Amino acid sequence: MTKESDSFPGEKPIEIFISYSHRDENLKDDLIAHLMPMLYEGLIEIWQDRDIDLAKEWGKEIDIHVNTAEIILLLISPRFIASQYCYGIEMKRAMERHETGEARVIPVILSHCDFGNLPFAKLNAAPKDAIPILDKRWGSTDEALCDVAVKIRRLVNKMRSEKQ
Repeated sequence: MTKESDSFPGEKPIEIFISYSHRDENLKDDLIAHLMPMLYEGLIEIWQDRDIDLAKEWGKEIDIHVNTAEIILLLISPRFIASQYCYGIEMKRAMERHETGEARVIPVILSHCDFGNLPFAKLNAAPKDAIPILDKRWGSTDEALCDVAVKIRRLVNKMRSEKQ
């Protein structure tokens, strides 16, 4: 579903890996809907574990994409933190790649949780001011998700211009 970008002809889309708890799947799907304009423009390609083909080893497929993505979104919630796979494997590898400059990690705060002492807490999170997407201060979930998508678009545009 990706195409070459009209604004940067011939340039490969930036791969975004989404790490999330399956218990937050609805919010993940809503976020993807907000990222679709960039996908249609050929700026990004999105990968999530639901893209794993039948008869493929899911652990190997996840490893491939967490190791090749240029942007890694961590969808933070108590369920993400409680998941040994999300937290213990995907987040740890994402942070290693972030530390070496191989990838950019963006914590996307879905709901209130205690993450102040966790490794990704030092990163600038989305949405604005790390106010969780489900927080009542947002007029709607879509308002918060749009804020996240706009911030990701800015980063994608910056990364693409740096490659030129």
